Amino acid sequence: MPGHDTIMFDLGTGSRYLGIERGVEPFHADCFVSHLHWDHIQGLPFFPPLLRPGNRLDVYAPRPDGHGSVADVVDTILCPPLFPVGVTDLPGEVTFHDLGNQEVQLGDVTVSSRYIPHIGRTLGYRVEWNGLSVAYLSDHQQPGVDVYDMCPGVEALCRDVDLLIHDAQYTRDEFIARSDWGHCTIDYAIWTGKAAGAKQVALFHHDPTHDDRMLDQVASVCGRHCTPNVVVAREGLTIQLGA
Repeated sequence: MPGHDTIMFDLGTGSRYLGIERGVEPFHADCFVSHLHWDHIQGLPFFPPLLRPGNRLDVYAPRPDGHGSVADVVDTILCPPLFPVGVTDLPGEVTFHDLGNQEVQLGDVTVSSRYIPHIGRTLGYRVEWNGLSVAYLSDHQQPGVDVYDMCPGVEALCRDVDLLIHDAQYTRDEFIARSDWGHCTIDYAIWTGKAAGAKQVALFHHDPTHDDRMLDQVASVCGRHCTPNVVVAREGLTIQLGA
């Protein structure tokens, strides 16, 4: 979005590489975290822009249930003996914001957050700007094996979106043994996009056992048979909207 600060989703280890790409220029970003599981926030203390004074990061995340604020939860993790320094020891400035079902206005960009099914409080997001929209559903629990349904919050986020970035961790056979692990199948992700009228679906949150060869096979099948347009996300992928 030309003229806008960076908008990020989640703070896993990939955030380090984004920070490296941004170099030493002044930096401010708004990061929308889906939930506070460790793999979604562990990149925070290793984010290079926060190692330079004057840089800022606003972190939005679901309000914890019975565990204080988002800042309180992060402070319990980033502290000795688990980690040598706390958030306030970083040269850059981090501000935490507790979210629920609501909208956040960033200039002329609207970010909508809605609770979605997972293990623990989890938010999905929809970003709207200049007539374009992107929805992000990172960890999304499928209702059951061969069950295709979506909750109202998911539908609100995904309805007629230009790009849906969606959890696609398991094949159907894998999901049978992991149906309560908080994720979904590749087929369910594609179904969600189609049922909601999404123009394009990017499958991500791949299972660690899914190697490049398998994902290439998924991409090949999707390219031949899937509606809407489906892509398999990879590191460094860029999707341009409104071109």
